[in-house]
Amino acid sequence: MAYQIPLDIKLNATATFDNFVANQNEQLVDLMQSEEPFVYLWATKAVGKSHLLQALCQTHNNAIYLPLQEIDLWQPQIFAGLESFDLICLDDVEKIAGLPDWEQALFNMFNRVRDNHKKLRISGNVSATQLAIKLKDLLSRLSWGVSVQVHGLDDNEKVIALSKRAEQKGFKLSDDASHFLLKNCPRDMQSLFNILEKLDDASLQAQRRITIPFIKKQLGI
Repeated sequence: MAYQIPLDIKLNATATFDNFVANQNEQLVDLMQSEEPFVYLWATKAVGKSHLLQALCQTHNNAIYLPLQEIDLWQPQIFAGLESFDLICLDDVEKIAGLPDWEQALFNMFNRVRDNHKKLRISGNVSATQLAIKLKDLLSRLSWGVSVQVHGLDDNEKVIALSKRAEQKGFKLSDDASHFLLKNCPRDMQSLFNILEKLDDASLQAQRRITIPFIKKQLGI
């Protein structure tokens, strides 16, 4: 019996190349969109790997994004048939490390994708050679192609990223407000974007602009 790919995997509509502050990652952004068969991107922190993968999927008509942090909800057979997509993006591959059935299924899928000349993009939290993958053949496959580290943003670039996200949501966030968030909140971009989302919802309900006093009230600072 064929395994049905979950239909509830939704891309984050706000994850686009337009609002990704590339900085040191400009070559990676170009590489992601190139005809390179396999690209492995990695970073030890939350610096935009998922954003890039989802942004890439949203530029293709026949692509699939699988966040492997959700493997508890699936079975290894989810990899069956993925070679029918022109682009396959797998996020957080470290989540299957040490799971024999998952490792074998990914190895088999990798070979099918290669044989069918499709594009594969995989992210991890360490370089491919440092993954705790037990299946040596799979570890070898993951070391193929191009491996690139995703670099984080400095504070000024994070301010730009927050401003771009705010503009995309239809409001203006001052640089002072952005710096306040950086000083008083978790500093990784995913956490900052989540906080910005909550502030946006609260401002719409209260019909107020997102100012520093408003942020203090909403976050209890």
